[in-house]
Amino acid sequence: MNRIPLACPFFDGREMELLAACLESGHVAQGPLVARLEGGIEALLGGVHALAVSSGTAALHLAVRALDIGPGDEVIVPAFTWVATAHAVEYAGARAVFADVDPATFNVTVQSVERVLSPRTRAIIPVHLFGLPAPMRELVELAQRYGLHVVEDAACAIGAAEGGAKAGTMGDIGCFSFHPRKNMTTGEGGMLVTGDDTLKTRLAALRNHGAISRGTSLIESSFEILALNFRMSDIQAALGCAQLEKLAFMQEARTRLALRYGELLRGTELALPVAPEGAEHVWQAYVVRVQEGGRKRRDAIMRYLADAGVETRAGTQAVHRLVYYANKYGLRSEDCPGAALCEDTSMALPLYCGMKEGDQDRVVQELLNALKQS
Repeated sequence: MNRIPLACPFFDGREMELLAACLESGHVAQGPLVARLEGGIEALLGGVHALAVSSGTAALHLAVRALDIGPGDEVIVPAFTWVATAHAVEYAGARAVFADVDPATFNVTVQSVERVLSPRTRAIIPVHLFGLPAPMRELVELAQRYGLHVVEDAACAIGAAEGGAKAGTMGDIGCFSFHPRKNMTTGEGGMLVTGDDTLKTRLAALRNHGAISRGTSLIESSFEILALNFRMSDIQAALGCAQLEKLAFMQEARTRLALRYGELLRGTELALPVAPEGAEHVWQAYVVRVQEGGRKRRDAIMRYLADAGVETRAGTQAVHRLVYYANKYGLRSEDCPGAALCEDTSMALPLYCGMKEGDQDRVVQELLNALKQS
């Protein structure tokens, strides 16, 4: 019985071709392939500067630093997200304040964000979780009303859109991840995008030891701010360039499989993912919720699937319940009940470009068996 993985990057000969060319060139640090990947992302998104970095987490960290957020400041983040969103805020010395999420979309709402605003709020970091854009039009209007920055955590959402506007381009800074579970990958790696020339210059310095170019080499640069090395290598960018060339093909495959899951699972007791009108979902993950039996039953279903050779995982984390945040701020599970519910009942099913419909049929059949027996 073959094991069906949760995710699997899609590689073909193009990655090998560009990797070989990179190695043969001898230029393996940040160089022409990084510039090529950045140009490709700028063309995909339109009207932004793109800066490649070493990870999606690095992108979030640098975005917070570029906006001079620090001690005494608060930044609103979703309570249901990967921990990196909140960690980027805390690492800058600011406080991460958690907004609850809508269990139907897994994203924050403008109402949940507005409830936790305070005089110390400096920014909002909405997350386009699992590839579905957060309600950015409403969130940007709220931010403008209160004079706040918006950093989009678009780690899962390359190519997603709301009302025709691309994810990552609607706030001050957008942050993407190219981790192997994302819709395109560089192994590890990430991308910052911004339409602001001043922010672009600051971000470029922050990813490169704080260097502001004054000549043709790093040694000739002016070092006016303290920063570390968050650059992407040309080896990573070789993968990224190949992946970007076939992103539309890979995305079509993911969308087809996601919609097929919806058809195969319609009428079951599971809560299926939704995409509000005007939102273009890119299906980084297909995440369902078990509506009866809570965490105990969800875990039993996941164990059954694991024994049947089907890999799953919980959607992501209710960050306000993690030890660091719960202890530091005295947070309780019930402070963000939507996030707690999502963590306890969500389950990501296998989804990747190259997945065969026969394997998808097996996932669904084993899932139906698990629901009956749990």
